[in-house]
Amino acid sequence: MIRYALSCDSGHSFESWFPSSDSYDEQAKAGLVTCPFCNSPKVAKQIMAPSLGRTAALPAPVEAPGTPAPAAPAPTEAPVSLVSEPERQLRAMIRALHEHVARTADHVGENFAAEARRMHYGEIEQRAIYGEASLNDARALLEEGIAVQPLPSLPDDRN
Repeated sequence: MIRYALSCDSGHSFESWFPSSDSYDEQAKAGLVTCPFCNSPKVAKQIMAPSLGRTAALPAPVEAPGTPAPAAPAPTEAPVSLVSEPERQLRAMIRALHEHVARTADHVGENFAAEARRMHYGEIEQRAIYGEASLNDARALLEEGIAVQPLPSLPDDRN
């Protein structure tokens, strides 16, 4: 998984997780990466510093004789949440959407494209379904005039 700092052409900054750098590139090219604030598909990566872990402990500093003891560190502010309140609310809405779909629709798994076609062409009764489809299958369904909508996923859904 890779986390990118992103911004849209309206100046909104946000973060998003992707399985890989190539996955981000594919999704951005297909217009699937959009700003959560204004829904703009014109999104670009921001410059980020890599997060590197330390591999060894640093040695303790050596004090010169007669050096006064360092002052106690200034009290710090309350810890900063890694997830902002608007992002927390957005994640809660996405989770609620997933729960609603699971309660009210039939899961057809990898048969989603075939089931959607069969319903569209009147071979089976219409009903709410959800499942998995490749990007190519989803495009083909849309080109045939079959309405499909991807469900947004959350980074912690893949962990």
